[in-house]
Amino acid sequence: MLKLTYTEFGLHLERVTVSLETLVAQRVVLALRMGQTLHVEPSRAAFLLSIEVPGFAELEKLVRLERVATVTIVPVDDQFVEVSVQGNWVANTADAHSGMFVTVLSDQTEFFVYKLWQATQLQASPLV
Repeated sequence: MLKLTYTEFGLHLERVTVSLETLVAQRVVLALRMGQTLHVEPSRAAFLLSIEVPGFAELEKLVRLERVATVTIVPVDDQFVEVSVQGNWVANTADAHSGMFVTVLSDQTEFFVYKLWQATQLQASPLV
């Protein structure tokens, strides 16, 4: 499963091994214990990937071959594409800008998305 965490400082994507149900249940328990509200809803999330990182063509091919309806890849310009995934938004309120988005894809698709996102971050880093 992929977990995208949106904060005021940006987006962080990670691959997690727990099930969607377990992750959401843990978040519900945390909210209950802290006396917070929690909003969970089906949604879509999008992020940018560089087309110049090694392996991008393999992701495109994989999405086409698997006919993954939950993933769409749309060109933004000559260097980046927007990857949109279907999943669940978990946040304190329905209109929150910070929260957690989780999606379950095939292992191979998750692997490529995660590795390409990491490579895009390295490529965009001013320290590199």
